[in-house]
Amino acid sequence: MGKPHPVELRDRAVRLVEQGITHTEAARRLCVSIKFVNDMVRLKRETGSLAPKPQGNPGRGKLTGVKGWVERRIAARPDLTIDELTAELAAEQGVKVHRSSVGRLLLRLGLSHKKRPASA
Repeated sequence: MGKPHPVELRDRAVRLVEQGITHTEAARRLCVSIKFVNDMVRLKRETGSLAPKPQGNPGRGKLTGVKGWVERRIAARPDLTIDELTAELAAEQGVKVHRSSVGRLLLRLGLSHKKRPASA
């Protein structure tokens, strides 16, 4: 994800427009897009601030509510594979996710996992 434009640039764009310069001319002078100038003027008008909005995932996902269940399930049966755990999540918790999501959750929780079923 890219970084937001600096607040100084945002402020300069808005000040140029407030001085009576068109959005197009302000964009040309600052070497930015017209949409950027439009967005900054709108942001200033609606919020009174030019601070960038937060980026990224705030940590809420499908598996947030079942972290405890996953930890208890792995503690009870440490030989579960990711595929088996994914199937159990769907059947018992009603959470349908890809196996890679379950693998990332296990990594975040610091839990190990089996990749293959136990051989007979």
